[in-house]
Amino acid sequence: MIQDFDRLGPVIVVLATAGLIFIIDMIMKREDRRLLAGVAITGLAVSALWLVQLMLREREGSFFSDSMALDNFTIFFGFLFIGVCAAVILASWDYMTKFGDRQGEFIALTLIATAGMMLLAGSRDLIAIFVALELTSITQFILVGFLRDDKGSEAAIKYLLLGAVSSAVVLYGMAFLFGVAGTTRLISTDGGPSIADAIASGDSGMRSALLVSMVFLIAGFGFKMAIVPFQMWTPDVYQSAPVPVAAFLSVGSKAAAFAVVLRIFHEGFGVDSYVTEDWKILFAVIAAFTMTVGNLMAIRQTNIRRMLGYSSIAQAGNIMVGMAAVTTASDAGINPSGANAVVFYLAAYAFTNLGAFFAIIAIHNKINSDEIADYAGMGRRAPIAAAILLLCLLSLTGLPPTVGFWAKLFVFNSAINADLGWLVLIGTLNTVVSAYYYLNVGRVMYVTNADDEPVLRTPPYAVGILAVAAAGVAVFGVAPTILIDAAERAVNAFA
Repeated sequence: MIQDFDRLGPVIVVLATAGLIFIIDMIMKREDRRLLAGVAITGLAVSALWLVQLMLREREGSFFSDSMALDNFTIFFGFLFIGVCAAVILASWDYMTKFGDRQGEFIALTLIATAGMMLLAGSRDLIAIFVALELTSITQFILVGFLRDDKGSEAAIKYLLLGAVSSAVVLYGMAFLFGVAGTTRLISTDGGPSIADAIASGDSGMRSALLVSMVFLIAGFGFKMAIVPFQMWTPDVYQSAPVPVAAFLSVGSKAAAFAVVLRIFHEGFGVDSYVTEDWKILFAVIAAFTMTVGNLMAIRQTNIRRMLGYSSIAQAGNIMVGMAAVTTASDAGINPSGANAVVFYLAAYAFTNLGAFFAIIAIHNKINSDEIADYAGMGRRAPIAAAILLLCLLSLTGLPPTVGFWAKLFVFNSAINADLGWLVLIGTLNTVVSAYYYLNVGRVMYVTNADDEPVLRTPPYAVGILAVAAAGVAVFGVAPTILIDAAERAVNAFA
């Protein structure tokens, strides 16, 4: 039991830090509570160090009766979520003044959501997955409406109602899966019953029930992944939520959803079972529609946050291409290159989209506007923020030498190996479409003049966090091997 809690230590540290922040916030008399961000960063650093020492002591394995797993996959996403949370809190330093005396609650809720995401990535049991999903979702519902204005409250209510429906749909899919397998464990390491064994030893008579379960699970988690037709909440939430919350949702929530879906389908349903082709086709069709709808709707947007909302939908479609290619076959058997592509893409997307949103935060704090037209002349007025925003938009487009280029190349290559050439063609055409609205923002910032507009000073801390995001986009764009190897090690946990 002590060993089990040791493996869960990084999550416990994050939750304990959130509780500590609530306590300090209650007794703190200062109106400016941004110093609590330092407590949060310290707690996240301790959590990351705990992960490191678990790796050094080789503590990987299943625990809590195979309900949870500490493997390379869990560790990879643990570092990813810790990094995303720390970056969002640091980038929110000036923005948090808009929360008044609720700054402590914002930081604590962000930490709780992060802990939920870490649990999602490591859960191997349907009940554990659902509990982690609800822990993540409820805190995010609150964060979306944190400004308490009309638009934010409306977006939060939409997000809450759709999220409640999606949770019910996920639970219904889990019920079907439990009915087929007679257990909630995805896999078993002690010889007990598991979903993977039930499907592997089953026959085609189970296929109908498994298909129903797949559809409900994809529909429920599709809400978190922001894939068509479950994406309705995305543009409204991205536009109306606090900018740091939109950044957090765009990366953290999406990565957690894809991580848990990858684990469920890779470990539970299996990549070589009699239902594999069914979910391969389902993922491929959803990917095609998601890319197309997201990009076409993004073209007409005049608000940059709303544009990035539809962009996020399109990017989810790109990731779904890799999900469809998880079943890639080779002469040597099953080749999980699609899974590698998904994990690599999520990491690349984290650097890219966070960099874009952090640049938007830096600009928003000065002009209090998210209209693309108001970004005119920003290349002169805020040269650092504008340059990094442009770099991140180029990466989202998939142009070299950025990490986004390698992410798309890796995903499309895995799809070709999976005989999904038609999907690659659709993805390539959508890349051309996305270039129009991404580069249009660059045109406004560098070509359109803004006469007599003052120069905007970017604070040093904002420059630092922007530099980190830009370094990730540029360095991994030139030398992606380190990130590719890390993604490969993460996916090898499923072998």
